[in-house]
Amino acid sequence: MSDTWNWRLLRCGAFRLDGGSMFGVVPRVVWTRLVEPDDRNRIPLQTNALLLERNGKTVVVELGIGDKFGAKERDIYAMENRTVLDALHEAGCDASSVDAVILSHLHFDHAGALTRRPRTGEGEGPVIAFPNARIVTQRREWEDALANRSTMHKTYLPDHLTPDVKERVLLVDTPDPAADLDATGFDPTPVPLPGLEGIGVFRVPGHTWGQQAVMFRDGSGRTVVFTPDVMPTANHAGAAYNMAYDVEAYTSMRMRTRLLDAAAEHGWTLAIDHEPGPALVRVERDPDKRGAYLLTPDDDAG
Repeated sequence: MSDTWNWRLLRCGAFRLDGGSMFGVVPRVVWTRLVEPDDRNRIPLQTNALLLERNGKTVVVELGIGDKFGAKERDIYAMENRTVLDALHEAGCDASSVDAVILSHLHFDHAGALTRRPRTGEGEGPVIAFPNARIVTQRREWEDALANRSTMHKTYLPDHLTPDVKERVLLVDTPDPAADLDATGFDPTPVPLPGLEGIGVFRVPGHTWGQQAVMFRDGSGRTVVFTPDVMPTANHAGAAYNMAYDVEAYTSMRMRTRLLDAAAEHGWTLAIDHEPGPALVRVERDPDKRGAYLLTPDDDAG
C-alpha cells in the first residue's frame, strides 16, 4: 500500500496580531518594509491547515481559532467570521468523518477549534468539534498546556482542553533537537504515527518546548512539512526574526535556521501556518547573502 497522501491547503480564518510582537527585536523601521501594519499596529495573518485523505482515512493538520471568542476579542484580533469547519465544508468533508487531528502546538490560534460553541440541545459548555478523531500532540506540549507554561497567560485556554478532548489525545514523544543547538546539520527522522502510515512528526522547539512539525509525502513525490510557529510567515525566514511570544528566542532562531537548511537541501515543500499569502513554498539558500534564504511559491496541493 502506498504511503502517500492526497491533500489540500485549508484557510481557516484571517486575523491580526501586533506587528512589534510578531517580529520581536527586529526594529519597526525594518519589519515595516516587509508588511504594512494597520492603524492599530497589527499585521495580517491567516490560520492555515491541511486536509489529508487516503483510502477512506481523513486527517486534519492544525485547526485554527474556532468560534468561541466574544465580540471584544474578535475586535482586538480582527478575527474573520470563519473556522476550520467552514473550510472543511467547502472541501466536502464533515468533522465527524475526520479520523485524526494533528496539532503543532496547543495555543488558541492553532487548537482553539478543538471545541466549538454548542448548538441547540447540546447544553451550555464547549462541545468537542471532531467527535471521532484522535488528537495528536507532543507529550511535553500537552503537559505545558495544562500547566499554562507560556509567555502569554491567555493562550492555553481551558475551553479547548476539556475532558472530552483529553479522552482522545494521543501523546507523542520525539527527541529534542535543541539538546545541541550549535550542532551542524539537521536531518530529522520523523516519528511515525500509529495507523497513519506515511505521516510523521518531529519537534522544533523555541516558540514552545513541545512544538512539532508534521511531515508526509504526496502522490507527486514531494515531501511536505507543515511548519509551525518556528517560522509563522514567509517574512520570518531571517535568523533574527523571532516573535516576542517565543519561550526561548535563541532556540527558535537556531531551529528555524536548521529547518530552512534541511528544506533547501532535501527539496521539501513547506506549508507555513500563519502566512496570509502563498503559504506553500520551496526554499533555496540565497547565493548573494550569507545565511539568507529565497522562498518561492509551490503548487496548492498534491
